[in-house]
Order: sequence, then C-alpha cells, then structure tokens
Amino acid sequence: MSESHSVSKPVATGNKSPLRHIRYEHLVAGVSGGVSATLCLHPLDLVKIRLQVNDGGGRGPLYKGFIDATRSVIKNDGWRGLYQGAAPNVTGNGMAWGLYFFSYNIIKAWMQDDSDQPLGADRHLLAGAVAGLATLTVTNPVWVVKTRMCLQYSGPHVTTTQTHKYTGMIDAFLKIWRYEGISGLYKGYLPGVIGVSHGALQFMAYEELKKRRSRYFNQPVNQKLNSYEYLIMASISKIFAASATYPYQVVRSRLQNHNTIGQYNGAIDIIRKIIRFEGIKGFYKGLLPSIIRVTPACAITFVVYENVVHYLLPKNNTD
Repeated sequence: MSESHSVSKPVATGNKSPLRHIRYEHLVAGVSGGVSATLCLHPLDLVKIRLQVNDGGGRGPLYKGFIDATRSVIKNDGWRGLYQGAAPNVTGNGMAWGLYFFSYNIIKAWMQDDSDQPLGADRHLLAGAVAGLATLTVTNPVWVVKTRMCLQYSGPHVTTTQTHKYTGMIDAFLKIWRYEGISGLYKGYLPGVIGVSHGALQFMAYEELKKRRSRYFNQPVNQKLNSYEYLIMASISKIFAASATYPYQVVRSRLQNHNTIGQYNGAIDIIRKIIRFEGIKGFYKGLLPSIIRVTPACAITFVVYENVVHYLLPKNNTD
C-alpha cells in the first residue's frame, strides 16, 4: 500500500469535516485484493488448518506432514475437497482486507491531520491494532464457519462424531447460532484479539521498510513505487508478522474445531496441553503451508489493491 494511497488529502481547501478521511476506494480495493488472493490459494489454507488441529487425539486423520495431508484430502474428497470452506474463506478475507484497509487509512489520515510527514513506527502499530480489532469483531463469525467447514473429514478414519454436519456456509452459520448461540460464533475471539498484533506488526514493518527505502535513495516517502518493490516489502513484512504471531492461530483453530468440543477448557488449557504433549513445535504445526500461502497471498492482495485504488482514487490523491 503506497503512502500516497494510504493518506487521503482533503478534497477542498479548508474542509475540516471528519468525514473527509473516509474513502470508499480503499474498501473496494481491499475487498478486490482479498478475494483474488483467497480464490487462488484456499487449498493451502485448508491444509494449514488440518495440520493445526492435528493433535494426535484420534478424532481425525493423522498427517505426517504437508504433502501427506494434501494427498489424504484429494484421496478422500477429490480435488474439490481442497476447496472445502472456500465460500466463507473468500467472504471473510474479502471483508477483512476491505475493512482493514478502509479503517487503517481513516485512522492513519486522522493521526496525520493532513500533514505530509509520515507517522512513526509506534503510530503505525497503533493504527494497525485499532483497525485489526474492529475488523476481527465483524469477521470472527465468518472465520468460525470457515474453520468448521474445512474440518469436515471423509474416509475410513471418520467416526460418527466426524460426519459432514454442514451443507454450506449459511447452513453452518444457522446451526452454530441455533445450537451454540452467539458464543459459538465468537469462539477463538480472545486469541484473535491477541492475533490483532499480526496485522499491526505487518503494516508497521511495511511502512518502516518504505521509509528506509526513501531515505536510502533520498526520495520523498510518498513517491509511488513500482509493483516489484511493493511485492518485496509486502512479502518481507508478511513473513515477519506471520512467524511472530503464528502460535495464536494454532490455539484459535483448536478452539473453533467442532470435533474437539469438550476436550479443551479454553485457550489456557490448550496452551498447557500443547506444551505437555506436543512441545513447543506443536505451536508451529502448519507453519510451512501458512508461510507458503501468505507470501504469494500478500503479493496478490497488494498488487490488486494498488492497481484498483490507483484507478479509483482521483488523480490529485495519487501523485
């Protein structure tokens, strides 16, 4: 996300309305980027979730690794099995990226108060955290639905408690609401709040990389870069954030897994049992497919975002 795109200048001189920072273009561009990346890379996300909840408890297939998990899904469900949970994943990622870019740019522009000076790392971190919390509150039910649909197993290992319970995204949402209530739709919210640091760290690192580049080449920080430079910085910042915050994703996936209801008594219990039975490496199950996925996903998202927002924003906002 370029600095010139992320800071909206007032349309008219003297316009001090707080609404001047609201730009629908960032919402549309963010949704476009999130949907495009998810459609391309959902199979990696499904395998990552399967590995995250693979605790050896016998409630699902035991996978030896990334390749074995992928083969197992294809064998039992065919190639279409790799797209289980795609609908809520596309919906969730589209909403999440759209809302995140939208709210992040509003907060960032408000903090800058129409100044051309870039914010410091601390303010980038704060803006990312606030935007992430707002986005999580809206999208958590979608992530619960996605996780449940990705964890519907097939094959000889499946017990009666592991049969396909949901026929689609709407069916899953209604059944969770009916049998588990609002608390069911917000399972994993607490570790999700902790995970808000992921987006905050990513955007902080991304903005700092842009500032360092501008200083190195002695160029304005708001100068538009080429797509290759955006991809490099977006990928580095994403890998940094993903590696730093990955353990919470494992805890969150196990909380949302309907096949293990009653096995865990909350996030703290999950953490204790992972340490006891799986060791520290248990917190990093599925990290490889996650890193493989997030790097191109971030690249696709930012390329689509940059192009769409550049097309939509008035030219006086993109110079």
